[in-house]
Amino acid sequence: MLLYARERVTRRDQRVFLTKLAVAAALVAAGAWLALQDGLLTSAAGVVLLAAVYTHMVELQHQCLHHSAFTSARWHRLVGVPLGAPLLVSYTHYRVRHLQHHKHLGTPLDSEFFGFDPRRPLTWRLLASGAFDYGRLLTVARDVARSWRGSWSYEAGEISPRRRREVAAEYKAMVLPVLAATVLAAFGQGGPVLELWLLPLLVAAPLHFFLELPEHILCDTDTTDVLRNTRSIRGSWFSTWYTNGNNLHVEHHAAMTVSINRLRERHDEVSRYAKFVERGYPTFYLAVLKEAARNSGRSEGRTA
Repeated sequence: MLLYARERVTRRDQRVFLTKLAVAAALVAAGAWLALQDGLLTSAAGVVLLAAVYTHMVELQHQCLHHSAFTSARWHRLVGVPLGAPLLVSYTHYRVRHLQHHKHLGTPLDSEFFGFDPRRPLTWRLLASGAFDYGRLLTVARDVARSWRGSWSYEAGEISPRRRREVAAEYKAMVLPVLAATVLAAFGQGGPVLELWLLPLLVAAPLHFFLELPEHILCDTDTTDVLRNTRSIRGSWFSTWYTNGNNLHVEHHAAMTVSINRLRERHDEVSRYAKFVERGYPTFYLAVLKEAARNSGRSEGRTA
């Protein structure tokens, strides 16, 4: 069955990923230019564009986590670390936790790096807390402090000494953009810091949440069968590009080391055999809204 077949990363796959990086860099430059303009609407458009691209870069980082972007393994961390920097995402911490998610999906041991639990009943309150989870930034600050003190530890299972050192080094490095932003603000450049980083960081939180939401929510979470516990969305070329193939999530979980750009070849099999397949994102989000309204109504009824 093609769906589960493993394939090595080819030079063509690597060129595709490098093209994605170039496009992301160009969009960051465009967003930065817009954000620094004087007009309020133009600046706001730049902030939103930067938030969207920073979110997209975390999806590119996700491909690096799986070592499915480059033909040489050593490039994945070198590229993956800066891809997550704007949203303060540690590459190695994310990688260790995320690979555990792949291993334990459908079991009580499953837990994702971005802490939304798809097994909980979907309500308006849960959606809001997930979309505006700015508490993650406090968690990052704690991890940075612990890394500098030498007391950072992995709390979700086992981690090798080498990976622990890498995580600590990445969190230590996160003080650099914070210090740079502080110095710039002290010299009267607080506006650019706000427009190029802080505001996009805040806007990116709900964008990233709703981008990742379709993966396993409202699927069968009590089974390890990837054809039942994961959702794929056929989507358009734009949604496939923007999510970096995250819409083809059954395909990804079935063969997680296959380069993202080759997952589309497996979608016909997913359409035939998987339980949760959508044609596009609108139908999925409509189902989410209906489920949240239904569960929230039940909750209110019980407390009345």
